Amino acid sequence: MLGFLSTAVPLAFSAVYEIFEWLASLFRSTDTEAFLGTQGYVWDTQSDMFFCLLGSVAALILLTKLHNNYLEETGS
Repeated sequence: MLGFLSTAVPLAFSAVYEIFEWLASLFRSTDTEAFLGTQGYVWDTQSDMFFCLLGSVAALILLTKLHNNYLEETGS
């Protein structure tokens, strides 16, 4: 369950941020691309969320052993 939540929560925050970004662009429709900073890249939102997924999975893979060692040392 910890692995699932450690991936789902960052993805949820990423999705909420992208939704806020989209809503802000709706209210400022004159210069949307300059506001969002996409520079014409159509897949900006999807790539941001994909990199969030990669980062959370990489953190799980790389930091799980360190976390388990810390728990063993503290006796929890």
